[in-house]
Amino acid sequence: MRLGILVLTTCILALPLRAQRPAPATASTERDTTKAAPIPNETSSATDHTIRVGGQLVPYRATAATMLLKNDKDESIGALYYTAYTRTDAKDASQRPLAFIYNGGPGSASAWLHMGAFGPRRVVTTDAAPTPPPPYQMVDNPNSLIDVTDMVFIDPIGTGFSKPVGKGTGKDFWGVDEDAKALAQFISQYVSRNGRWASPKYLIGESYGTTRSAVLGDRLQRDGMTLNGIVLISSVLDFETLLFAPGHDLSYVLYLPSYAATAAYHKVIPAPANMGAFMTEVRRYAMGDYAAALSAGATLPADRKAAVAKQVAAYTGLSEDYLLKADLRVPLRQFMAELQRSRGLVTGRLDSRFSGPLPDLLTENAPGDPQSSAVTGAFTAAANAYLRGELKFETQDRYVMGGGVQWSWAREGQRGWATTTYVGSDLAEA
Repeated sequence: MRLGILVLTTCILALPLRAQRPAPATASTERDTTKAAPIPNETSSATDHTIRVGGQLVPYRATAATMLLKNDKDESIGALYYTAYTRTDAKDASQRPLAFIYNGGPGSASAWLHMGAFGPRRVVTTDAAPTPPPPYQMVDNPNSLIDVTDMVFIDPIGTGFSKPVGKGTGKDFWGVDEDAKALAQFISQYVSRNGRWASPKYLIGESYGTTRSAVLGDRLQRDGMTLNGIVLISSVLDFETLLFAPGHDLSYVLYLPSYAATAAYHKVIPAPANMGAFMTEVRRYAMGDYAAALSAGATLPADRKAAVAKQVAAYTGLSEDYLLKADLRVPLRQFMAELQRSRGLVTGRLDSRFSGPLPDLLTENAPGDPQSSAVTGAFTAAANAYLRGELKFETQDRYVMGGGVQWSWAREGQRGWATTTYVGSDLAEA
């Protein structure tokens, strides 16, 4: 059974970690206080469909709906949009697995996992290349999880059709703990309204969604809801692993294998005879000699520094001179700009198989992400057409794919100096 696991960490070597760099924590008075919309009625549209998955014909119901979220005064402050898929031929629906699924950002809608991975319908995009302009095509997804679990795709407030309402503002939802509190309320209400307390329950999150799952899982556990599993996709539980901040060398160590895999894919280095063996070698070097060299700091002897630069150059295709000038430390966006600079190309961030034009050949950092540019139009159009058309959800609101949220990284009970977000302990308690 595909969900018969406690924790699954998906790590694709050619893809750098997908979570965005967090902004510094801000005081609540500095955070978004955008006026919310009037409080609407909850709306719902249910349609019935069939799909062939795993050699069997699966009938299912799609429910596109909103649910009102409330504050501690029982005032409605948010309207959360979700899309639920339930198999309709299950003998006992209350015993069927139920997965709550979301993307990351923070500030990203769930359309990416919904229409690109697990939902019963997916948008057709070009693999590792820009998707042509519309019309776009939606097709049945033979890899959907609908045969083994019911699914609820959640668009957190500020994404998709979800928005603050009434007295609600962004600051009520756009923070590590605020976000988890809102989604915990939604999940509890959904489970209660649909008679699913006895169902095996899972959280599936991607990128910041894995951070969310750790905090959300802990909150649900403390509220009395036991989970059967948490699935982590492109996980980030400790943000020091991807900050590339001065004095923090762990990011460089952890990214080196991804840099090497990307260089091999783009043929910037000679093709390894055995990719698996090559990656094992790079990982061993990264955690060994490379990590030791970085930790030596300014005390690293010149001859040893030169030797490390030579080896890293062999793995990544970056020049020894460039690596020495970078003090052996190349942040992700500099790597994206430098790897294929001689070809006039920038390398993708979310999917490093992608390449795009590098507008300024002298730029130090990559100006954007060619992968995102290549598929965002297709997913945005597909989300709007599918939800409004096939699922018959009626709204005049724009479907927000992502961006625009002002996130607070402060944690409840945090004391002293602000720290980089770490949620591993939350996951351990979930």
